Amino acid sequence: MGISDLNGKDTKIQDTPFGYTMSVIGGKWKMVILYLLAEKQPVRFNEMKRQLGAITYKTLSAQLKELEADGMVERREYPQVPPKVEYSLTDKAESLLPVLEQLCDWGVKNQGKEL
Repeated sequence: MGISDLNGKDTKIQDTPFGYTMSVIGGKWKMVILYLLAEKQPVRFNEMKRQLGAITYKTLSAQLKELEADGMVERREYPQVPPKVEYSLTDKAESLLPVLEQLCDWGVKNQGKEL
């Protein structure tokens, strides 16, 4: 179901495939986290926090938990002192990478241009 399939239908956006997609990757940080993991994985929590910069520990933790619950991120905990936790993309998230690449291509073509 694409945008043209909804033309003229009284459908709530959250009930569409687009709505589902946005519920999984929407928000300020989820796509950034997925992009970071796509570039380099696995990534430890503190390393991710350093690379993301402005995100708080609480927000990063919450976003990772949501991505994990949606089957996008795998969390691997190692029983050691100090604790070691690594995050990586699941196959489901890997299937989204071509879309992220298209967004990057769009940015290359349109950065600095007035739309």
